[in-house]
Amino acid sequence: MNGAEAMTPEVRIGLAQEIEGAVRATPGVRNVYRSGSLVSNLLRAGAVALGVGDDERPIVSVVVRDEGVAVEASLGVDVTASSGVVLREAYERVDAVLRAAGLQRESITLTVVYVQSRDAA
Repeated sequence: MNGAEAMTPEVRIGLAQEIEGAVRATPGVRNVYRSGSLVSNLLRAGAVALGVGDDERPIVSVVVRDEGVAVEASLGVDVTASSGVVLREAYERVDAVLRAAGLQRESITLTVVYVQSRDAA
C-alpha cells in the first residue's frame, strides 16, 4: 500500500499546489514552469485559446502509479545560485510534502530549464 490508491483528482490537484508552493519557497528558485515538451505546451495553449482545452491543470505534475507518486517540475533558478544545491533542497522539500501526506514516492524529477538573472525577472 503506497497511500495514493484512493487519491481523488481534487486531492491530487491540492497536492500538486502544495508541492509547487514548497518548490517556489526554495532559496534560489525564481519560477516554476509547466513540465512537458515545447510542442505539448504549445498544443495545450492552442487548445485553451480555442476554448476546447482546460488550463486548470497544475503546473507541477503529480501522477499516481502502482509504486507510489511521481512528481515532475521544471524550475527557473537564480543565476547567483548553485543549480545543484537548489535542486537538492527542492527535492528534499518535495519529499517532505509527500511524507507528510503519508504518500510513497516513486520518483521526483526536477529540471532546471532556465537560469534567470535578477534583471530578467
